[in-house]
Amino acid sequence: MILSPATSADIEELCSLVNTAYRGQGGQPGWTHETELIAGKRADPASLAAMLDQEITVLLLRASSDDKLSGCVAVQPQDGSTTWYISMLAIDPAQQATGLGRTLLNAAESYATERGATTARMTVIQLRESLIAWYERRGYRRTGETEAFPYEDKSVGKPLRADLHFVVLEKILPR
Repeated sequence: MILSPATSADIEELCSLVNTAYRGQGGQPGWTHETELIAGKRADPASLAAMLDQEITVLLLRASSDDKLSGCVAVQPQDGSTTWYISMLAIDPAQQATGLGRTLLNAAESYATERGATTARMTVIQLRESLIAWYERRGYRRTGETEAFPYEDKSVGKPLRADLHFVVLEKILPR
């Protein structure tokens, strides 16, 4: 497996992977999809380019240097603290349930730890119980905090329900 940071040359392929994994666009959705909760695209080239222009690193996973993209995850420091935010973990639905998600999550945590992180945080839509349980099996815990769903932000797609919000998960990273 090859892990590398995304560049602008990866944006189109990254966009396709994220939309397929989250919304089933371009193929069958995997077990982590959110098609019953949100319609439309999860990412577009402009939003991904904006991520890469910020202090966000998107790690890409490929079987070999000339293979198609198998997965991605975004990692970002939080305001100079030792807490890093992990988001956009996506695995090609055809390769889900093979351990790649765990591999990529571990890589994101290691990447953050190597840069001084002691804590990882993420948000997950509260109705995605099986995904939350998967993260909990990897050491994440619900903080009790919630965050509002960005209904006004068209870049996240079209919400199909009026009761969406995020739960905050956190993990103390091993040193």
